[in-house]
Amino acid sequence: MLHLGLGSFHRAHQAVYLQRLIDQGDTRWSLVGANLRADMAEVLAALQAQGGAYTLETVTPAGAYHYERITAIRRVLPYEPTLAAVIACGADPATRIVSFTVTEAGYYLDAKGALDLSFAELAVDIERARRGEAGQTVYGALCALLRARRAADAGPLTLLNCDNLRHNGERFRHGLLEFIARSGDTALRDWVQANTTCPNAMVDRITPRPPPELRERVRTATGMDDAAPVTAESFIQWVIEDDFAAGRPAWERVGVELVASVQPYEEAKIRLLNATHSCIAWAGTLVGLQFIHEGTHRPAIRRMAYDYVTDDVIPVLGAPDAPSPVDLPAYRDVVLERFGNPAIRDTNQRVAMDGFSKIPGFIAPTVRERLARGETIDSVAMLPALFLAFLQRWHAGQLPYVYQDQGMDPALAHAICNAADPVAAFGADRALWGPLASDPRLVDALRRASRRVDAFVAQEG
Repeated sequence: MLHLGLGSFHRAHQAVYLQRLIDQGDTRWSLVGANLRADMAEVLAALQAQGGAYTLETVTPAGAYHYERITAIRRVLPYEPTLAAVIACGADPATRIVSFTVTEAGYYLDAKGALDLSFAELAVDIERARRGEAGQTVYGALCALLRARRAADAGPLTLLNCDNLRHNGERFRHGLLEFIARSGDTALRDWVQANTTCPNAMVDRITPRPPPELRERVRTATGMDDAAPVTAESFIQWVIEDDFAAGRPAWERVGVELVASVQPYEEAKIRLLNATHSCIAWAGTLVGLQFIHEGTHRPAIRRMAYDYVTDDVIPVLGAPDAPSPVDLPAYRDVVLERFGNPAIRDTNQRVAMDGFSKIPGFIAPTVRERLARGETIDSVAMLPALFLAFLQRWHAGQLPYVYQDQGMDPALAHAICNAADPVAAFGADRALWGPLASDPRLVDALRRASRRVDAFVAQEG
């Protein structure tokens, strides 16, 4: 397996599942890791110096710590702009799966699932692909890799998403095929359609950025000076549609759920966990908190999250005519317990990022489905109202940290906040709301929710 994106999440999740297989004696598969951009240079250098090995720290909600050595990544490729080593690895017949961890905004998709060519880096990569060069986007890199694999007659390949994008395999495949078509390589497009699969997958494990003190904790607990440790909660989950083009590890032996359709698991996770996570991060930031667990233990914030799930999400995901295979009330309670884990020290800054992708991806579907059924949206409306208040703090330069949002047009965001009626301007943004933009039911609910947010900040701040 070649994995693109050697951040903390991959090393606390996919690599761990493969490690469990290796620990059982199944050594048929191993990982090669690489990055597509010139970031994380220190981490990559540390991993290379350690032969790809590192220490994983996990902690339960009750505060029990565990340390294990992960050696599933056997080779770390150094970054260089041509991605020559990455392409060579992907073109090797021994490579059967290329997986990747991309943020929601990193797919550059518009509301209809087509490539959004307004992103300069995407347009640049299409031009690079026309010249036969690799790019820095996931499409630009994989286009070059797949072209080399086809030329080498290296056989079929599975392209495996490991991220939070809804219907990630399907949507990535549409974007990739469109990218290749725009690069003018019709023959490659036909080959990719015939020789690759892109299973949808759902991943879950809270993995905060490694804090500065982690290295010393690992040294104290294990005696090992590890320059690239990672920390995560004890909970872990991976659900994948069993649609692989060239074989796969026997992941079902180590707890991975291989299913016909990932959709109900994906919806439960995105709406009950991801959206709730953002709710707590935005609310916590507004009242001066730094960590997710602090907000989770504030009754007013916990109530917002609980009511959002209970009042608006569970009724649409657990309808009597289409019951979810997930025990939604139990999942809600487990999620809140996980978020309250004080040892994780996950920051509001990390979780609050990319709101302009999270509103349409995590929150708007519940709004849309509730309104289609003629039902109220008062509880779910609190989440975008929190984000709007958060955005206004950003606009005024009053956030306590740097806000990162790959899906945000800063000029447009400032214009929303500068509008005579920011709530109406926010509710009219089609990138956030699609066909619901300016719907009076949405705008009225956002207005009521914004008043509740103001009252919450006045009382709790």
